[in-house]
Amino acid sequence: RQRRAAGRVLLPALLLCWCCRAAPERLRYAMPEELGRGSLVGPLARDLGLSPAELPARKLRLSAAKQYFTVSEENGNLYVSERLDREEMCGKSASCSVSFEALVQNPLNVFHVDVAIQDVNDNAPRFLRDSFHLEINELTSTGARFPLGMADDADVGSNSLQSYKLEDNEYFTVEVKESPDGRKFAELVLRRALDREREQSLRLALTAVDGGDPPRSGTAQLCINVTDANDNAPVFAQERYRVSLRENALPGWTVLNVSASDADAGSNARITYGFGETPAKVLQKFLVDAESGRITLQEALDFEDTRGFTLLVEARDGGGLLAHCNVEVEVLDVNDNAPEITVLSLSSPVPEDAPAGTVVAVLNVKDSDSGENGQVWCELSGEAPLSLVASSGGSYKVVTASALDREQESEHRVAVVAKDRGSPALSSSTGLVLEVSDVNDNAPVFEEAAYSAYVAENNAAGALVLHVSARDADAGNNGRVRYSLEGGSAGAAPYVSVESQSGAVYAQRSFDYEQCREFTVVVRAQDGGEPARSSTATVRVFVLDRNDNAPRVLWPAVAGEGTVQGAAPAAAPFEVVPRSAEAGYLVAKVVAVDADAGRNAWLSYELVQVPEPVLFRVGLHSGEVRTARAVSEKDTAKQRLVAVVKDQGQPALSATATLQVVLAESLQEALPELSERAAGADSAAELQFSLVLALALLSALFLLSVALAVLARGRRGGPPAVLRCLGVQRFSRAGSGAAFPADFCEGTLPYTYNLCVAPGRAVAEIAWPPPLPSLPAEELLGSKTCGEQSLTAGAGEPPAKPDAPQVCKPVFYDSYLGTFPNRC
Repeated sequence: RQRRAAGRVLLPALLLCWCCRAAPERLRYAMPEELGRGSLVGPLARDLGLSPAELPARKLRLSAAKQYFTVSEENGNLYVSERLDREEMCGKSASCSVSFEALVQNPLNVFHVDVAIQDVNDNAPRFLRDSFHLEINELTSTGARFPLGMADDADVGSNSLQSYKLEDNEYFTVEVKESPDGRKFAELVLRRALDREREQSLRLALTAVDGGDPPRSGTAQLCINVTDANDNAPVFAQERYRVSLRENALPGWTVLNVSASDADAGSNARITYGFGETPAKVLQKFLVDAESGRITLQEALDFEDTRGFTLLVEARDGGGLLAHCNVEVEVLDVNDNAPEITVLSLSSPVPEDAPAGTVVAVLNVKDSDSGENGQVWCELSGEAPLSLVASSGGSYKVVTASALDREQESEHRVAVVAKDRGSPALSSSTGLVLEVSDVNDNAPVFEEAAYSAYVAENNAAGALVLHVSARDADAGNNGRVRYSLEGGSAGAAPYVSVESQSGAVYAQRSFDYEQCREFTVVVRAQDGGEPARSSTATVRVFVLDRNDNAPRVLWPAVAGEGTVQGAAPAAAPFEVVPRSAEAGYLVAKVVAVDADAGRNAWLSYELVQVPEPVLFRVGLHSGEVRTARAVSEKDTAKQRLVAVVKDQGQPALSATATLQVVLAESLQEALPELSERAAGADSAAELQFSLVLALALLSALFLLSVALAVLARGRRGGPPAVLRCLGVQRFSRAGSGAAFPADFCEGTLPYTYNLCVAPGRAVAEIAWPPPLPSLPAEELLGSKTCGEQSLTAGAGEPPAKPDAPQVCKPVFYDSYLGTFPNRC
């Protein structure tokens, strides 16, 4: 139980000691003056609780206006950096010490250190003058006293002036007197009456001795002249005068008036005033009027320099007798000193991620005034995330009050204002500039989340597409942005590239609107921080069309198009228009396409070569060739029309289509015209030979058809399938004769139709156009036998004979008109 009770008492005591140790405290050391440089003062690091291993990291250092001391970086001991003279530093002050701050880092803290400077007997007493001259009347009675002033000893305490000694003589002795402020002065005492006739003057040695070990002394010569009878010395009204004077008193100010009287008469009673043995510093400040005894101020006073003066005023009569009095002048403090602010340490720049409460500066504030005039309070002026925390000994810490953000403000400027409590109050201020260093806490931000660019096709490789731009609020490498491509639509990467520094997007190759109309890429912007931050933006590139494709005519097919190499070119298609056609009759439709888009693909049609200008017209936008009027017998049987298909591009591109139109009531009637067109390139003899040969062949075919028909009826059966519509032979493309085909297909629209010819009709040999390559075979329908009804080969064609069997095949579907024209 006793151990437990002891533990309960011991634990709070240990905690209290630990807390006291952790709090900032004032360390005190003592050392004698005049120690050599490098002398040990004390183990500073050990007293601060720092081990030698912590010294490199904690960075122990001293902060003082004048570096009298230094601290070792190896062991943390405090050493003397220069020889100290206590008298020079503190003068006559009873105590002398040097105060400074010891700073340690990581974390930052301040400790106050006081080093007391102990006096040594290094100064001997010294008289202000080497000799003193006194005139003493021979009638002076024994026991008379004559002040000799005092010697000055810069040391204090026991090392200061202790006594005076006078050379052995029979007339005088010396006594030591002590003033109220503790200073010792000598008084000469007459112990035997003087006799001027016996001895007119005396020379004695006056010695001042201090109390040091060994003692030191100073000597002055005392010269005494014995004068004739003037047996009354002046007498002051007061032996001691006291006066208070404000330190802001102006020069010329009257301090006080002293007065003395003399019982003698005549010249022996005439008194003049002056200062006795007074330091030169005092004589600079004050002046006494010799006649009136008025003491005035010559120079301004400074309470912080000297708080009081003691004046020795003497009165001398006409006979040379002296009287002395002391005038004590007290200097009153006036609030004439503003606080002084010293920046002991400043940590700048500070990273923007520093936590709140981080110490950024340590200040010291002092005011030389006393009392309320020297009491100071501080504050921060300016809008900044900083606060001021008071420490001991007039020190303050500037700490961060909240989180910092370099992007909002890269530096903070505040003013530390110190103000005393005097009346009127005085203040001073000093500026602090705290720079905030950057941390990579911002990712690059694109000016736009999605970019759109429009590039005309056929651009040059390497052409600029657009600029992407991302900004990073950070600085340095943290704000240096680089660009790269990342992902996008399929196959888009080979189209463009991005310059890593400028963000310029360039085309890698020429674009083709007909192959790719738009694509998307993703651009990534990444900063140079560690770790790096990035963001992405989408770039959508639209390819604009140019008029780089001329219209292509699908119908009518160009002669020779689609032929096999080495084969004879195909003849141009033709259209048969009955002579009975009225105005508006559909002759053909010119079908064309343009691979471009927009206005570049808007097509218009125009007839540029027409034998009969008023016979045909073409739809401006439909391409339908129709009769402009009714066909007459005067119109030429063969008409060659040339249509121009033109787009709306700039410049416009065009293509031509040629239509061969035959004006005839029936196909048989049109065959001679067609034959002439096929053989138009031959000579006249060759054309005549071809016509004769064609007529012979047609006649033979007609006779054969009649014979087969008779034979078929005789057998009461239909003709063989192979003979239907005489489909056994086709005309060749050559100029030689051949049998006329039973199923004949011809047309100008994107469809075909079948022409069935009754047996027995002979036609001339013609050149037939090739079948349309674009028509699929899947669209063909099965054949059927024409009945006895009246069928026509075309619009306006007379009906065929009812006894002539015909074979018809359905034509292709007209995708443009939406009908099944049935031409036979």
